[in-house]
Order: sequence, then structure tokens, then C-alpha cells
Amino acid sequence: MMEQLEQNTTRKAPEIASSSRNERMLFVKEQWRCLFHCPSCGKCYVLRGRNPYELYADFIEGRREYMEITAEIRQNNVEKE
Repeated sequence: MMEQLEQNTTRKAPEIASSSRNERMLFVKEQWRCLFHCPSCGKCYVLRGRNPYELYADFIEGRREYMEITAEIRQNNVEKE
């Protein structure tokens, strides 16, 4: 299980210029799927009940890079703590 988490978190997001909408959607789906192991995962903590497809809609539609959105989510989470 932990090996699976490490594989998912180390995979690089596809670049908008060289990927399709479907590839970006599948990447978000893969990155944010539930691993059913909350104590070691932390994805629910990051999402805080929000839908990953809504959070990453700009990435999926090719408007903003994945890491730009991720940095914004992290910053917003820090500000709320």
C-alpha cells in the first residue's frame, strides 16, 4: 500500500502543451483516488471535503499547470490552519 502511494505521488503531471484533456483528467483521478488508508495517506486532509475535479478544473481544461494549482491549494490550507 505505501509503495503504491509513493508511486502515485512521484509521478510527474503531464504538461498542458503535450497532453490531452483526457490524459490530464486521468492524472487527477489517479492522484486523488482514495487509498482507504487514511492514517498514512493524507489526501482527505489536503482536499478538506472538496472535489479534486473541481479544484483541478483549470488543469484539466488546459488553463493552468497542475503544480501551480497544487501550490495554491497548499497555501490556502496553511492560511486556514
